[in-house]
Amino acid sequence: MTLYLSPKLTPDEIRKAKAAGIVGVKSYPRGVTTNSDGGIESYEAYYSVFEAMQEVDMVLNLHGEVPSDPANNIHILNAEPSFLPHLHRLHATFPRLRIVLEHATTRAAVEAVKACGDTVACTITTHHLALTVDDWAGQSWHFCKPVAKYPDDRQALRDVIAEGHPRFFLGSDSAPHPPDQKSTSTPLCGCAAGIYTSPILLPLTAHLLESFGALDKLEGFVSTFGRNFYKKPANGNKVVLKRPSSAMTIPTNGYTFKEAIVIPFWAGQQLDWIINM
Repeated sequence: MTLYLSPKLTPDEIRKAKAAGIVGVKSYPRGVTTNSDGGIESYEAYYSVFEAMQEVDMVLNLHGEVPSDPANNIHILNAEPSFLPHLHRLHATFPRLRIVLEHATTRAAVEAVKACGDTVACTITTHHLALTVDDWAGQSWHFCKPVAKYPDDRQALRDVIAEGHPRFFLGSDSAPHPPDQKSTSTPLCGCAAGIYTSPILLPLTAHLLESFGALDKLEGFVSTFGRNFYKKPANGNKVVLKRPSSAMTIPTNGYTFKEAIVIPFWAGQQLDWIINM
């Protein structure tokens, strides 16, 4: 479980949360993604909270973008690289604070995390291993925050997984927005940002890792590396994937989520792996 960084969060609340088994704190900058209007505007205002987190060994989870700012040429394609100085500054100020840069999408982010050292890690979503900017421009079902970037950025994500780097691991960032929020927009309101992968996450991840020669890195990427960084021991449960006699087609009629029908990523496409039930 995690808390959300807000003005109500204090060092004492951090210590109580740690004692209650809370593992981390999630931070959204204001206005960068769906439902982030209550996000933060200044990290310096929370330095006492970060000091307490470092003291009790909690994890800071960062949505690594800054808000768009036309005056400074900040937009959705460079919002992540523009955030990275904040990451470096936080790491330099709190070198023992464990930080996870979530759902990275750029080569710059991969290089920044590598440069920070052992207390800084990074999650990568499965859908960002498949998408580039061409896939979401004009296609609302592939629109998420942070948006998928250039082919070279996608290659950097694939390469660090194929490398087996232990500080880069899966973070699904699965967002179950119903079709009416994903497929429509108005002049005053765009579509919801988010991609739904939960029902197919492990088979899809195996399918994509195999496509770029990294299937042997699957267990580390989806399980071991994240557990190790969060200091969570294995619980003995295992999930086994198998290759079916014929490829599985991802349902186009969606899955039921909280009494709503949600359309998954890659609906209608085929996967070479399934969970062995």
